[in-house]
Amino acid sequence: MKVPVEDIIVNKRIRKDMGDIEALAESFKCYGQITPIVINRKKVLIAGGRRLDAARFLGWQSINAVIIDSSDELQQLELELEENKYRKDFNDAEIAEAARKIYQLKHPTFFRRIIKAIARFFKKLFRIKD
Repeated sequence: MKVPVEDIIVNKRIRKDMGDIEALAESFKCYGQITPIVINRKKVLIAGGRRLDAARFLGWQSINAVIIDSSDELQQLELELEENKYRKDFNDAEIAEAARKIYQLKHPTFFRRIIKAIARFFKKLFRIKD
């Protein structure tokens, strides 16, 4: 659900260091908002402070949000922690593998381009949709 950014209330939060909001905002510009923020019915932010800051940085008028039906302060704090607790950053090997795959997809070999062209031809011939 889209919620006006200006309507979202941000109370005292556990996270103090918001990190590089400009980088997240750049991601939003390229790919959009992948994960919604979480708010309660009174539009108090529960999770997604960095996403909200990135949207504000970009001057967005609205942001995707999930609304939970809770006014319980304990439950809201637990949700804020839960959303961040189990995240795991990629390690160096995983980042290198992703970069290699992205490069391959952006710069396909001659053979791969031929295979894709043949596949497109047969899809068109037999009217197969992706």
